[in-house]
Amino acid sequence: MERVIILGAAGRDFHDFMVYWSVQPKIEVICFTGTQIPDIENRTFPPELCNNDKNNNLYPRGLEIFPESMLEILIDRFNATTCAMAYSDVRYDHVQSLAARVNAYGCKFVQLPPKLTQLTSSKPIIAICATRTGTGKSQSTRFIARYLKEKGKRIAIVRHPMPYDQVLLKQRCQCFQSLSDLEKNNCTIEEREEYEMHIKEHNLLYAGVDYTMILREAEKNAEIIIWDGGNNDCSFFSADLQICVADALRVDHGQKYYPGETNLRIADIVVINKVNSLPDPNLAQDQANSIMKIAKKGCQIVFANSVVSPVAADEAAKRMLQHGMLEGDKERKYRWTPNLKALVVDDGPTLTHGGMSFGAGYVLAENLGIEVVDIRPYVKGTLCGVFKKYPHLQKVLPAMGYGKQQVNDLEDTLKHASAQSKCDCIIVGTPMNLNRVCRLDKPCIRAQYDLQVLADSWPTFESCLKAFIE
Repeated sequence: MERVIILGAAGRDFHDFMVYWSVQPKIEVICFTGTQIPDIENRTFPPELCNNDKNNNLYPRGLEIFPESMLEILIDRFNATTCAMAYSDVRYDHVQSLAARVNAYGCKFVQLPPKLTQLTSSKPIIAICATRTGTGKSQSTRFIARYLKEKGKRIAIVRHPMPYDQVLLKQRCQCFQSLSDLEKNNCTIEEREEYEMHIKEHNLLYAGVDYTMILREAEKNAEIIIWDGGNNDCSFFSADLQICVADALRVDHGQKYYPGETNLRIADIVVINKVNSLPDPNLAQDQANSIMKIAKKGCQIVFANSVVSPVAADEAAKRMLQHGMLEGDKERKYRWTPNLKALVVDDGPTLTHGGMSFGAGYVLAENLGIEVVDIRPYVKGTLCGVFKKYPHLQKVLPAMGYGKQQVNDLEDTLKHASAQSKCDCIIVGTPMNLNRVCRLDKPCIRAQYDLQVLADSWPTFESCLKAFIE
């Protein structure tokens, strides 16, 4: 009997267990480990999701989730024979280091290929994945959703899992149709970042833990299903059109971070995004040439901009936008009254394990000519640990909110910085409305970012979408 520990981060690990490991003969999973996301360990994966009707009731009490830091202790304690890698957006040397730790304790180290755990659907599926977190998957998903709806198609979005609740069974199959559903499901800031814009664009959205159940529910209500990936993980569904979004600002990351290279190699289309942030747009072609060396035959590469524009999140910000800014040309360029200062909050995962030192909020501040206040002297509570863990962070505050304490510390940090720094406003580069979870003492301007496929690339991109529809 193989005794397996699944190494995860509250997402891929649960899926792999439910659709593969739990139903394999002569295999017993003995526990999960958790990392990357705060406070996801010390929970129990519920027996109701363990396929006990298919494995002779092998998991009557469910499975415990331990910190990954205990890996060697767990191997000894449970006499493990195999450790399975089941999380994403990590450097290859990190993966190999895990393999070395596991091998040193006499265990096999395995990585399942996507096909072993991908679910098939009765409906056509577009999967949108990436080389790294923060490349622009969600804006790409919204772009494609708008295109399909304009063509008269009923779509449903299925988002990569974010089950951070202490009671996982409550998140088995979630459907989001209104902003009130975010409150009802007690969503974290990280969940809101991924869900809110879909809801505002009236996209039927599903997420949760049990993706077999989720897929069947989505099939009932849609003609086409779009997989909106998380991190740089592979799709949980077998796709009819596979799209991988690459980041023009992180040129070689697609071949350095697991499992992003897999997404590049299986993609039908690679979208190189954020070309407008390059000092020379021609550099994107060099990236395309590198990708083509490993892409499958027939893969199409298209280029896109991530267009950032300001949106008022409150009345005070609306007045600032009306009186302090003049709208420019059709490419959404703006000018701002000089000598203004702002605190900037950007997407948490992008800035932390995504490795970026800035996001859309910082880009908007620079575009408007607003001085960005260094947040570091004002950081409070658990956020101090975040800055210590990720020393590449500089002026910008990551929107950390995996639990109540982090949300409180985020609010305290912004209040302290607002009072002490004499800033004029707060620019928020996360897709969710921060005012819904934090009380902000300054006008809040949201950095809204949208995909803009370059004119030269649009015929290729549209032809691929048309072929999929037909």
